[in-house]
Amino acid sequence: MAQNLNYPSSELVKACANANDEVAWAEFIRRFQPLIAGAALRTARMWGDISSPHLDDLIQETYLKLCQDNCRLLRSFEGRHEDSIFGFLKVLAANVVHDHFKASLAAKRGAGVRALPCADLETATDRDDSFTAVAHRLQMERINRILNQVTAGKDQERKRVIFWLRHRQGFTASEIAALPAIGLTTEGVESVLLRLSVMIRNHLNATQPHREVKALKRENRFKSHGS
Repeated sequence: MAQNLNYPSSELVKACANANDEVAWAEFIRRFQPLIAGAALRTARMWGDISSPHLDDLIQETYLKLCQDNCRLLRSFEGRHEDSIFGFLKVLAANVVHDHFKASLAAKRGAGVRALPCADLETATDRDDSFTAVAHRLQMERINRILNQVTAGKDQERKRVIFWLRHRQGFTASEIAALPAIGLTTEGVESVLLRLSVMIRNHLNATQPHREVKALKRENRFKSHGS
């Protein structure tokens, strides 16, 4: 069984998914524990809770997710390249943490709050190669590049977190404002989202063909011919 230690990541995932291989799982934990713990820690920081016992519980919950339904997530995982599993595990760990804190927040408020959809894992696995999915990924990458530009400077990380919590994770402005690490009121979050949306839209429009201008020029050309 020692040969498992030299498995490529894709083969290691298959070994863990399709057999009760303790050596393979030991190697999986050795190889991916820092990645899972790091993703859980970064996400927990958004919620203002990074206590060690709490973090350990969330990491264990991530492994439980992987083992549920006879390792269904690992069995269904199909990476486009050797390192796809790294993105998959980061998204999974982040979703586990988000789900936990959103459920806790909902309980405190006495109101239902949406849980993060596991569909976010589709992005990490890159399984959908349809034209629409590829176009969507390219558009998101483009928006991310623009977001990096327009938020450069003070509070860049906070602005990026606010934007993606709203547009990728589906948080409302009030839910974002409730996160201790954000440090803004609901109105403050709404203001940030509005400014970022306007700036990103302006950047996107600047790279699109100016159809209105072209149409106006054609109209003027027709008028000049008629005069």
